[in-house]
Amino acid sequence: MTYHPKSDFVAVMMERGFLADCTDYQGLDEALLTGGQPAYIGYDATAKSLHVGHLLNVMMLRWLQKCGHKPITLMGGGTTKVGDPSFRADERPLLSPAQIDDNIAGMQKVFAQYLAYGDGPSDALMLNNAEWLDDLNYLDFLRDIGRHFSVNRMLSFESVKSRLDREQSLSFLEFNYMILQAYDFMELHRRYGCILQMGGSDQWGNIVNGIDLTRRVIDGEVYGLTSPLLTTSDGRKMGKSQGGAVWLNGDMLSPYEFWQFWRNTTDADVGRFLKLYTELPVEECDRLGALQGAEINAAKVRLANEVTTLLHGADAAATAEATAREVFEKGGVGDDLPTLTLSAADVGDGISIVQLIVKSGLAGSGKEAKRLIAENGARLDDQPLTNAGLMIDTGALSSPIKLSAGKKRHALVQLG
Repeated sequence: MTYHPKSDFVAVMMERGFLADCTDYQGLDEALLTGGQPAYIGYDATAKSLHVGHLLNVMMLRWLQKCGHKPITLMGGGTTKVGDPSFRADERPLLSPAQIDDNIAGMQKVFAQYLAYGDGPSDALMLNNAEWLDDLNYLDFLRDIGRHFSVNRMLSFESVKSRLDREQSLSFLEFNYMILQAYDFMELHRRYGCILQMGGSDQWGNIVNGIDLTRRVIDGEVYGLTSPLLTTSDGRKMGKSQGGAVWLNGDMLSPYEFWQFWRNTTDADVGRFLKLYTELPVEECDRLGALQGAEINAAKVRLANEVTTLLHGADAAATAEATAREVFEKGGVGDDLPTLTLSAADVGDGISIVQLIVKSGLAGSGKEAKRLIAENGARLDDQPLTNAGLMIDTGALSSPIKLSAGKKRHALVQLG
């Protein structure tokens, strides 16, 4: 599609690779020529932190604000009680209201790093859909809202169809999720003048439902915009590493480990990730992404520094880079490495090296740790580790020891 946008925001979305689809390019583009337009993305509170998979649409909200519009981060205090079934193989575990509130508090820390909240025309709003969902009267809701939804159409959406095609159960509770999300969009338009919902392309059906409902019930003109579902060039889902989810809260994943995740980007992804996850000019992203050989490693360090600076600050990025240089180039022990601290009681008469590899997060299980050793992928203080039966006692921990899995993943083990 060749479309030449007039608004800054649509132009940025297109040239940096954020745009998968839009319900009405021209209508949205025209609407965004007036500043201060509210747009939202919804986040269900299923964990205490956002993860790297959320970062793409957090950057969309940041660019929206930089282009003079008003981002709304909608926390799913209400919808989390139901659970989004989109493209899931099973039902989400139900969380208590206290767990949901706790998760929302953890997630809010990340948004504050990317968006400026306040009362100004382009200041962000933090809202919670429990505000209007918790007090709904079921019969009124069925009569006023439910009648606008065709079950035939709902069953045709890919997110629901894929679940039913696999003959996996879809509870009535989950089936209501898309109605609630549509209702959110209508309420945000009614209460705050919100004209746009954004989300990953798996949210397309839910977004379209909200646009239809808003038009039918309050005759509002609203739009939807989706981002591509990212996979890395080697086909993995973005945001998953060997150690599990790449969390954005510093107390769940250290700034060093976050920096290292970006430093380990595949060569083919560098240019694309620079455009999506940093604010470097597009020409610079293209230049860095086209580098070859050893030079591409400098581009990866630039990517890691830029992304880490946005989330954790420039000091954390500089410390992470210095630690990496100390560990990789000089074979030293950096100050900022992930550290496992054990008490003398933990060690007792001795603790196996396999246990230490697992406890330090370098392997997911004892079996994986043993395989790492057998395949010559493990090192102890930079020396090859070949004995899976090795026991470490308190004497060996009189100074910290360094464990490594492959060339890029390291951890310190010390006595407290």
